[in-house]
Amino acid sequence: MSEIIRLEHTRNYLQPGDVSAAIRLWKDYVHKPERDLWHDYEWDNVHWYCCGNPLDARALLDAVMTAVSPQSARELRKIISRFDAVWNLPSPPYETDRR
Repeated sequence: MSEIIRLEHTRNYLQPGDVSAAIRLWKDYVHKPERDLWHDYEWDNVHWYCCGNPLDARALLDAVMTAVSPQSARELRKIISRFDAVWNLPSPPYETDRR
């Protein structure tokens, strides 16, 4: 991951630690309860202004994966894909039969 560190120092849109912060932000966001995710989708989240927008963090991770070598992109994609898998889980069905 030394390539990511070098990238953070050479790109004007990145600061040192931005990629790890984006990973942490995305990881924390996808593990939130579904009702919180739905609320964020419908009404936005006021805490994103101070603490970072996880959707912007995910977009940043995509940009970083295209800027690094294929090997480094594979390593980063392997980490991110675990969180994306949680994000893409289908919602559980609602119970319609209440007895």
